[in-house]
Amino acid sequence: MLIETTMEMENAASILKLLGDQTRLTMVKMLESHDYCVCEFVAVFHASQPAISQHLRKLKDAGIVKETRKGQWMIYALNPNSPYFTLVQHILQHVPDQDYRIKELEEQGLRVSCD
Repeated sequence: MLIETTMEMENAASILKLLGDQTRLTMVKMLESHDYCVCEFVAVFHASQPAISQHLRKLKDAGIVKETRKGQWMIYALNPNSPYFTLVQHILQHVPDQDYRIKELEEQGLRVSCD
């Protein structure tokens, strides 16, 4: 039982550390309400595609997000089958809404469409 509790604590600490990065936390909050393509995150964060892909890879490796191929694009979504899904949901309840980021792109005519 002690080993199991220790592993659970280590896993929780790992997820919290992963979400301690502002960009990754923002991505996860955005994914709470909508699925996104890498190119949309590139536009939102004014970051390079490799940088965004690195953040998403870390989230995917932890099982927090999942990816689906849509043509040439990779679409990311929260992974409801993750053993950490409930923990992530609880954290996101305390994080401000981030939907305004996409709305700002739309208002500036810079919304990227991956269709």
